[in-house]
Amino acid sequence: MNATLYVYFTVPERAAALAPRLAELQARLAASTGIAGHLMRRRDDAATWMEVYEAVADPDAFAARRGELWAALDLDGFALAPHLEWFVPLTAPQA
Repeated sequence: MNATLYVYFTVPERAAALAPRLAELQARLAASTGIAGHLMRRRDDAATWMEVYEAVADPDAFAARRGELWAALDLDGFALAPHLEWFVPLTAPQA
């Protein structure tokens, strides 16, 4: 079953420098996994950002690759404590 990954984190004041690095992370992820992500921010809090990746068939491998790229692009210095959460489609219980 495919899963969707939501990664949210708080961005410090240096947000302008973070956006190009996240674009690079997403480009590299798409090139190596075939899964394109998109970046969002909270409507009511410009400091809370989120990456979204849908239709991930192998969550463990994808998360590992994302973690490698996060480290390679030195993103720890730009975003605070990313939280990864996986969701799968909800199926109705059979009666």
